[in-house]
Amino acid sequence: MMAQRPPWPVYFMDIADLVARRSTCLRRRVGAVAVKGKRILATGYNGAPSGIPHCLDVGCLREQEGIPSGERHELCRGIHAEQNVIIQAAYYGVSIEGSTLYCTNLPCVICSKMLINAGIREIFYREGYSDTLSDALLRAAQIPVIQFSGKD
Repeated sequence: MMAQRPPWPVYFMDIADLVARRSTCLRRRVGAVAVKGKRILATGYNGAPSGIPHCLDVGCLREQEGIPSGERHELCRGIHAEQNVIIQAAYYGVSIEGSTLYCTNLPCVICSKMLINAGIREIFYREGYSDTLSDALLRAAQIPVIQFSGKD
């Protein structure tokens, strides 16, 4: 008897989990995958820009400065997973307009604004803290944000 194949959302969220394992963030490992037509367009994880020392190597600036989670996102050497999805797609000339984002965490307000302009049509996430401005912007842009239960 053949093992049951996972449904597409489970498959793509499992891949986002795997991508998160490449993260170099000491606080939270996040992975993201942009998908269109059951095809992966780009992946991203959170970490320092190419050629810049990673937090794993030099420590966490946010920890050193005592910055609480969810605040002052600009005070970090890392790029968010969602930002890296957009950057990787652009770098390789792949449009992510109309795609679905599978992300291990709920996007912050900065990432939400970027995802809106990149043309993401829906977002699946596993966990994360709510950001009222992010929620309002995504609602105004009519982008469904669905918490992933693992059974979808």
